[in-house]
Order: sequence, then C-alpha cells, then structure tokens
Amino acid sequence: MISNFTLKNVISQTMKTQDIQAIKLLLATPKKIAIIPHKGPDGDAMGSTLGLYHFLLKNNHEPTVIAPNEFPDFLAWLPGSETVKIFEKERENSVKILEEADLIFTLDFNALHRVGGGMEEVLAEMKAPFIMIDHHQKPDDYAAYTYSDTSFGSTCEMLYNFISFLGKKEDIDKTIGTCIYTGILTDSGSFRFPGTTGNTHRVVAELIDLGVENTKIPTLLFENSSYSRLQLLGRALQNLKVLSDHQTAYTTLTQEELDTFDYIKGDTEGIVNYGLSIKGIVFTAIFIENKDEKIIKISFRSQGDFDVNQFARDHFQGGGHRNAAGGKSEVSMEETIRKFEDLVTNLML
Repeated sequence: MISNFTLKNVISQTMKTQDIQAIKLLLATPKKIAIIPHKGPDGDAMGSTLGLYHFLLKNNHEPTVIAPNEFPDFLAWLPGSETVKIFEKERENSVKILEEADLIFTLDFNALHRVGGGMEEVLAEMKAPFIMIDHHQKPDDYAAYTYSDTSFGSTCEMLYNFISFLGKKEDIDKTIGTCIYTGILTDSGSFRFPGTTGNTHRVVAELIDLGVENTKIPTLLFENSSYSRLQLLGRALQNLKVLSDHQTAYTTLTQEELDTFDYIKGDTEGIVNYGLSIKGIVFTAIFIENKDEKIIKISFRSQGDFDVNQFARDHFQGGGHRNAAGGKSEVSMEETIRKFEDLVTNLML
C-alpha cells in the first residue's frame, strides 16, 4: 500500500501545498464542474476524466465531461461514458455548461490548442478557475492550479495520487478504479513503457484489490476489433517501409485506404507501435491522411534515448513525451514523407 506520506511527497514536488489547500476549499462545497480531455481522446484522457467525474459526483458536485470530439468505440464501455458531451455535436449546450461552471478541470493535456479550434477559443474566454492535471512536457500557464509531472506514465496514475492527496483515497471504488486502471494500462503500453514504475504497479495492485477486473479490461480494449479494422491494420503493415540503415520504420494510410476499410475513430490506435517490433528499429512513425482537415496526422514512437517529443516539436508542429509524440503536416503525403526521410538520414539514432 502506498502511504499518504509517500503520495504527499510525490505531489508536493510539482504542486504547491497552498494550491492543494486552495483546491480543498474549492471542493468543500457543491460546485458545477466541467472536465475536459484533449481532442481525439485516448484511454488515458477518457479514463482520467471519467475517473474524476465519478469522484466529484461522489462528493456531491455536479460534474460534466465535455470531450472536444468523439472518443473511440473501444472506450464506450467505460462507466459514465454515456454522459459525456461531445463539443462538436453539442456546441450550444457545451458552451452553456462551461459558462455556468464554477471550476474547470483539464486532464491529459497542458495547452489549450490541444482541444482543437472552436473549443480552444471558448475555453480561453472562460472566467472560472482552471485546474490542470497532466504529464506532458512544457505546460502552458492558463491554469490557476497546476499538477504537472512528466515522470508519470499516465494522467490516470496522477489522478489516483491527486485524490489521495486531497485526503479522499477511500472514495476510490471499483468504478473510479476501473477508469484509472484503463488509463494506466493504455498509456503505459500494457506496463512496457519507461514511465512504468514500482509505484505504478502498487497503485494497480490496490485497484485490483478494489475489484477492478484486470483480466477483463484488456480484452475490452485490445481484443474487440471489427473485421474492417483488422483489414486496415493489414494494409498499414503492407505499407510499412523499413530504413534499416537509420533504424527507422514508418507506414502510411491514405484517405482512400481509410474509406475502403470503413474507418471509424480509434481504428488506427496502436498501429504505429508495430514498427518497433522489428529487430533493430528504434524510431517509427505512421502518417494518416485526413482530407477533411487537409492535414497529415502523424504519430511517432521510439525506444531508448531518442526524443520524439523534440523531433515532433522541431519539425511537425507537435509534441508529447520522449518516446511517444504526435504531429501534423499541412502538405501532401508525398511531400511529408520526403521531408521525413530527409530528416531521418541526418539523425544520430
């Protein structure tokens, strides 16, 4: 069991004690609270926001999760997912909820542009105080209270600590624990990524003791594919190109290929990781065409010391973590790939 002393020390490294006390005061009386994940929410974003939603509900608040856009179907089983408002679909109602909120939590992102155009401008106009909980690099300063620590593998693990530090660890039940476990599992790459620590496993052990179904959740997340999604994966693997001299692999998916295999949100999740399964590869990427937004969406992954966060920031308008980041390109797929290959030939991997 993680002691309160240990949790206090972990959090006090990145959040002032007076800020924690101020948040306790804010949450001492019932509030209308909006909870926001990033655009294109993944398991950690939805797990942390829904985990916080159930915690606040349990403490007599009126919380609402407002996602910028749709979340993947493989996360639709998460408890409370049916209550999530989708800003793109329910803009007027979402703006009303935000305007009436006494407090706004932003989880799993640290810059307002990560919610996308439209919602970013709305959030920038809000007068309610923001509380940020996030583990990405270089946080912006929009929040009144910030809990930011890049050493954590997931925002969900930070949420567990955050609740504990508020003196409310006993409120974490199977429902909240299921949400938290989902985010830890997905963002840690099933406990394979560098941010996974002994503390991570101790937190997970406590969640399992609460009844979280650790054998069932991976099946719901990773073994619940449609036939068309598997066909899309097959096409991505067919498109895989290996630059063995530069320890790099990448694949592409055009809009036509997405349409051919009836793409729905979440179908490309995890495909980028296949490149790293090739012996000798330390850097991999996937380039996905989005004709509606007129961009090429890019995901980067690495093993070891190569910093894909910095690579994405320097060259593809993105960022993230040392070994997992994203970016975008506003030129054609052919031009984007040409630029990427040129950059890779000059890398020291």
